[in-house]
Amino acid sequence: MQEIMTLIQDPAAWVALITLVVMEVVLGIDNLIFISILTNKLPPEHREKARKIGIGLALIMRLALLGTVAWIVQLTEPLFEAFGHGFSWKDLILIAGGLFLVWKATKEIHHTVDPVDHQEDFIATSVTTGFASAIGQILLLDLVFSVDSIITAVGMTPHLPIMVIAVIAAVTVMLVAATPLANFIEKNPTIVMLALAFLLMIGTTLIAEGMGFHVPKGYVYAAMAFSALVEVLNMFARNARKRKREGAH
Repeated sequence: MQEIMTLIQDPAAWVALITLVVMEVVLGIDNLIFISILTNKLPPEHREKARKIGIGLALIMRLALLGTVAWIVQLTEPLFEAFGHGFSWKDLILIAGGLFLVWKATKEIHHTVDPVDHQEDFIATSVTTGFASAIGQILLLDLVFSVDSIITAVGMTPHLPIMVIAVIAAVTVMLVAATPLANFIEKNPTIVMLALAFLLMIGTTLIAEGMGFHVPKGYVYAAMAFSALVEVLNMFARNARKRKREGAH
């Protein structure tokens, strides 16, 4: 309690908290896009429930990981060396998560481009095992992002209460934004392809990071923001043409 009161009176702690909350929210965008695309594959009556359960369990998992923060930090110690790079558990987790994202995004792009191929098998799988599978995949990917963000957070502040507040704030934003974002993606088919392209890029970035090639996050998010802006302009243009055609009739 005394530590918390000391942090409340420390301006540097407030700066660290605000910075960490912003960072956690930004990093959560990647996860949120994945959750939106994944849950939109479920029957409509199960989608919101899957998002809430998935994000809720993700919060519990992140808080549990924060409780083992000393062990998490040790994941950066090299296990073996290959291709001139010392691979740690963190690197292996990032590579595995990146490969999973690349595989998932490629698979979804294939279904979007060629929906007739394997359609019956895909629909059956979505209905029978989709809910449990969606929850499992949300937690799997959140584990990857959690390890990365917690290690980054430790580098920013040594105070556990600040990390806990930042994580709770970020997950709360995800919980609030999940359904509106998922509905927006579902109503705009071209956004789905853009979001899948984002996941492909994020997966490739995770693999590169795991292989020892540092990719500045600012470049990645700037590219995503620019692409999203272009798509928004395309949406405005399409809506304008649609209104013009309807007015002509």
